Amino acid sequence: MRKRLMPMAALVGAIATLPLAPAMAAPPATAPAALLDDLSERTFRFFWETTNPANGLVPDRYPSPSFSSIAAVGFGLTAYPIGVERGYITRAQARERVLTTLRFFRNAPQGRQAKGMSGYKGFFYHFLDMKTGARSSKSELSTIDTALLMAGVLHVQSYFDGAGDEEAEIRRLADELYQRIDWQWAQARPPAIVLGWHPETGMLPYDWRGYNEAMLVYVLALASPTHPVEPKAWDEWTSTYDKTWGTSWGQEHLGFASHFGHQYSHVWIDFRGIQDAYMRKRGIDYFENSRRATYAQQAYAIANPLGCKGYGASLWGVTAGDGPADATITDGGVRRKFRSYAGRGMGKEHADDCTIAPTGAVASIAFAPEIAIPAITAMHARYGKQIYGKYGFLDAFNPSFDFGIKLANGRRVPGFGWIDTDYLGIDQGPILAMIANHRDESVWRVMRGNPIIRTGLRRAGFAGGWLDNEAKP
Repeated sequence: MRKRLMPMAALVGAIATLPLAPAMAAPPATAPAALLDDLSERTFRFFWETTNPANGLVPDRYPSPSFSSIAAVGFGLTAYPIGVERGYITRAQARERVLTTLRFFRNAPQGRQAKGMSGYKGFFYHFLDMKTGARSSKSELSTIDTALLMAGVLHVQSYFDGAGDEEAEIRRLADELYQRIDWQWAQARPPAIVLGWHPETGMLPYDWRGYNEAMLVYVLALASPTHPVEPKAWDEWTSTYDKTWGTSWGQEHLGFASHFGHQYSHVWIDFRGIQDAYMRKRGIDYFENSRRATYAQQAYAIANPLGCKGYGASLWGVTAGDGPADATITDGGVRRKFRSYAGRGMGKEHADDCTIAPTGAVASIAFAPEIAIPAITAMHARYGKQIYGKYGFLDAFNPSFDFGIKLANGRRVPGFGWIDTDYLGIDQGPILAMIANHRDESVWRVMRGNPIIRTGLRRAGFAGGWLDNEAKP
C-alpha cells in the first residue's frame, strides 16, 4: 500500500525538529572502498569508451543515439587526468585524447551562419554533431555550457605541466580557446551575461543571475585577459540572492531547486574557506552552502511529503535528469504528474515526481560524505541489479512509477518501477570528479593553481583560505 501525503501541520512540525548541518563536516565515513573504486572506474570508462576518438566529442547520452554535449566534453577533459591518477590509463594516453579534443575545438568553424558552424565569438553551441562537430539541430550558443567546457580545458592546461612539446601544446591550445571567448559580446544587457544566442533570432531574453550553476560563467568572464567583464557583473549576479536565501527543510542557506546547481561550479572550484562579499555577510562560504543544501535533500526525503516509494535517509537527491514520461496518473488516490527529462527539485512545485538521479547523492560526496556514502551503498545494495551497469549508475530510476503506459525514456520493470536505460554525460561527470575530490582533492588541487580561476575569484571579491596563499607552481 502506498504511503499517503503527510498532513501539512505534521510536516511543518517535523521540519522544525531537524538540526542544521554541523558547522564543520564530520570525519569522512569509512567508505566501502571496493564500491567507490568500481563506481569511479566504470564512470571513467563512460568517457573513455563512448567519446569519438577522432575529435574528442563526448555524447550527451549513451547508448541511445546522441549528439555531443559540449558540457560533457568539459567533464571528459576533467576525467582524463583522474584516469591517469587512478591508474586507469597512462599519461601518454590521456595526453593524446586531450590533444585530439583541443585541436578539434581550436579548428572547429566559427561564424554567424546558422548551419555548418560549431560556434561563434569563441563560444560553442550546446550540442554538436558527434561526427562533424557542426551545430546540432537548432541548439543555442550557450554561455554556461561553454564555461563547463572551458573548465575542463583549464583543468588539462594546469594538469599537463610537463616540458615536452605535446604538453606545451596543450597549454597553448587551452590559452587560445579561452582567450578568444568574447564575454563582453555576451552582455546583451550589461553588466549581466546572457544565457545564449541563436543565429536565427539573436540573444536569448534571459540573463544569468544567481543563485544557480553559473557561478563559473562569471569567474571565467571576469578573468579574461582579452574580453573581460567588469567586477560589477558579479554584483549583478549576486543581486537576486536575497530572494532565495532562507530556511529549507531545516537548513538555512542560499537555495536552488535542482541539486546540480549546488554541484557544478564546485567540481572545479574549491570554495572551502573563501568568501565573496555576500557570503562574508552571511558568515559561511559556498561549500558550506552546498553542504546545507545536501542535508536539506536528505531531510526532505526523510519527511517524504509526496509519499514517494523508497525515499528516506539513504535514498535522496532530487535533481535534473531523465524521467519516465510526461503523464498525470492517479495512484492510490494520489494524483501524480510525472515528467520525462526535467530539472527536478524538492517538492511538487519543483517537479519532484519521485524520480531519483543517483548523481544527486553521489556528486554530493565531497560536501557531506557522512550521508552521501550511505546513500551510495544503499542504492547499490537495494537497486543495483536494476540500475548499476557497465558505466556505473544509470541516469535515473523511479520505484513509484509502475504503470503500463508509453514511456519517453527507459523501461518499466514490473514490480520494481521505472529505470532509465541511458547514462548522461553531464551527470556522469560530477559523479567521477566529486568522488575524486572527496578522496584526494585531485581536481580542486589542480585548479587551485590555475591563474585564470584565481584571477576570476579575486575580481569577484573572493578572499581568504587558499586564495590568499601563493599558487603552487
